[in-house]
Amino acid sequence: MSAAVRIITTGAPVHWPLGPIGHCQLGQLRRWRNPPVYRPLVDLLTMEERHVIVTYRFDRATIQELCTQLEPDLMSPIRHPTGIPPDVQVLSVLHFLASGSFQTTVAMASGMSQHMFSNVLSRVLSALLKHVRRYIIFPEVADLHTVKGDFYALGHIPNIIGAIDGTHVPLVPPHRSEQVYRNRKRYNSMNVQMVCLADQYISQVNAMFPGSVHDAYILRNSSIPDMMGQLQRHRVWLLGDSGYPNLSWLLTPVRNPRTRAEERYNEAHGRTRRVIEHTFGLLKARFRCLHMTGGSLFYSPRKVCEIIIACSMLHNLALRRQVPFLQEDDPDDGVVAAVEHVEPVDSDEEEAEEEDNVNRESVIQQYFQ
Repeated sequence: MSAAVRIITTGAPVHWPLGPIGHCQLGQLRRWRNPPVYRPLVDLLTMEERHVIVTYRFDRATIQELCTQLEPDLMSPIRHPTGIPPDVQVLSVLHFLASGSFQTTVAMASGMSQHMFSNVLSRVLSALLKHVRRYIIFPEVADLHTVKGDFYALGHIPNIIGAIDGTHVPLVPPHRSEQVYRNRKRYNSMNVQMVCLADQYISQVNAMFPGSVHDAYILRNSSIPDMMGQLQRHRVWLLGDSGYPNLSWLLTPVRNPRTRAEERYNEAHGRTRRVIEHTFGLLKARFRCLHMTGGSLFYSPRKVCEIIIACSMLHNLALRRQVPFLQEDDPDDGVVAAVEHVEPVDSDEEEAEEEDNVNRESVIQQYFQ
């Protein structure tokens, strides 16, 4: 045993990179002997603003605000010379979510090892999810008038406060339950239920269910029925496709329209509900880790759920700060096209059983005759 080790184990204080240490255990010394090395490669201040937005999906000011908010949870409890600053942790995770690249690629671009980035990803996701109620908010009574007005401008259907649908996020499933994650398009995924507002703001997200689960089942087992039940005295509705049942608070299209009023209703319904499809397109274009072109997420279903919710929060932050969606100069991967198209993005269109047509019929009779 070297003299340095004898001094430490006998309790005499010595100066180490962490400061004076006494009664240090030999195991701790071995852990510090070859610490992971972080080589700073990211300097936000020297990057052009457009390049910052293309790489991280946010402008410099928004990134700094996000770093400040998450810093208390990202500061290492043990400070040593190889510690990764909170801003670099946030930037590396934003790059990962935006690019859909492998961990190794993002880690190298950030100046750290793959193992270090794996730990950073978990820490940043955990820090973000502590603020989920700050970024994903279902309309409250005080907001209903404004929300209804915004939706009415889309398709002239009154009293709408949200459009609901499901989209699939690909993942590599657990080996023993692979068939549970196989969706009807024959790839493995999580089936994610979302509700959005007229400005593509995500007001509710449920990412807990595997790809084989039907949209209607997810709806029944989510918090949406309770939340809408609390607002029923205000006579408000969500809009959903034919994959959902027609409920007292959920309007779906008429499957076989027989009158001109029903046709007009379906046309208005389609114009209004299109916003959720555009929301899925923009979300997956902004955060390519959620899109098929980014490959399947190589994480546990729980971790994939955290990534989806974090991307939803960041999507809302980008809308709130009015950050423009910028892309590479020559994209040829079909991702951004999802923003322009009106077709559903990985939507589950299997028809659900009709349950309550009374409200829909009254809407048709009152507003579309």
